[in-house]
Amino acid sequence: MNLQPRNTTALAKATQSTAVAVLAAISVCHMLNDVIQSLIMAIYPMLKEGLALDFGQIGFITFTFQFTASVLQPLVGYITDRYPTPYSLVLGMSSSLMGLLLIAFATSYVAVLAAAALIGMGSSVFHPESSRVARLASGGRHGMAQSVFQVGGNFGTALGPLLAAFIVLPYGQRSIAWFSVVALVGIVLLAGIGAWYGRTLRASPETHPSEREAIAEATHGKVGLSVAILMALTFSKHFYLVSITSFFIFYLIHTYGLTVQQAQLHLFIFLGAVAAGTVIGGPIGDRIGARRVIWWSIFGVLPFTLALPYVGLTGTAILSVIIGLILASAFPAILVYAQGLIPGRVGMVAGLFFGLAFGIAGIGAAFLGWLADVTSIDFVYHICAFLPAIGMLAAFLPETAKPRPRRKPGKRSARGAARPHSSR
Repeated sequence: MNLQPRNTTALAKATQSTAVAVLAAISVCHMLNDVIQSLIMAIYPMLKEGLALDFGQIGFITFTFQFTASVLQPLVGYITDRYPTPYSLVLGMSSSLMGLLLIAFATSYVAVLAAAALIGMGSSVFHPESSRVARLASGGRHGMAQSVFQVGGNFGTALGPLLAAFIVLPYGQRSIAWFSVVALVGIVLLAGIGAWYGRTLRASPETHPSEREAIAEATHGKVGLSVAILMALTFSKHFYLVSITSFFIFYLIHTYGLTVQQAQLHLFIFLGAVAAGTVIGGPIGDRIGARRVIWWSIFGVLPFTLALPYVGLTGTAILSVIIGLILASAFPAILVYAQGLIPGRVGMVAGLFFGLAFGIAGIGAAFLGWLADVTSIDFVYHICAFLPAIGMLAAFLPETAKPRPRRKPGKRSARGAARPHSSR
């Protein structure tokens, strides 16, 4: 009699440990993916000098990468919501591998743009599907899972400038080809994740009818307004972040006379703070609610961004850490909040918001590059300091965004059962 519960418990533990391993693996793959894409921005000083580029052309490289990543992501997410393709992750990483090798041997501006586009297409496939894998392996702790998944990407983005400072700059542009090993490791890991993903889908097929009902019910509320507000907040966050990731190195060199390596170390510290903020944001959102995290992280960073252009080098280093820590905690909360608004469309929502983030960053990089050319890099940081004020819009988000029909109908949806869920 006791044998079955014991077996059931053992099976549950085995399933949970497998899901944790998959979550860790997809986070590592996110790190590898973002190491590759962050190398583009990390070698901007080398490309600027070697190809005699101006700030506008530098910004257009970022625009090309971010545009190819952003435009395709919602479409990929929409298609894979309907027709899950577990091994598409391998194809995405393969595209990034080709872009990496092309940029290593690029001798013209056009070749650099083509390489950036290939890496962008790889990201457009990777992010929607890997976000779905993270949610599938979350065990219901969606904020925590998104944080673990996204911190891998942030850590990879932070590693890019450091690797560029100590490998690419000393050994030249062609040393970027050494990082093809990173892409190959990612392909092997993603093949294993794809196999688990496929088995999981076969074991527990999607329940599309109930998901469609949940979407229909949620649409009658304030979903449209909430999604528009979340997009505005994503704009605020990523437009400010692109001013750091694309131009912080040049700002530090111009304002404080740092060397390229010293400036890249400061960028690494900032991006490390972004990674730490991402880890914090998801679990806190699981505890206190995503809306509170969104409000605090975007609008709460405003005093620090306003102060950044007026402090010295030490103050800049300290404030950049605080800004990265606070601002980065928003994105896991935004994604979980949006996926709660539109259940059953995990890939499309992930693609929309990751794609929106990439698109904003690309347009922002091109615009800020042009603005820096016609004014100055200092002026750019004075203007961007006000962007987090858009975070005030978070006050208009509904207090709760939990999709009522998302739970499986194990218990009858009686009024008494629904009441505890709706309590604040």
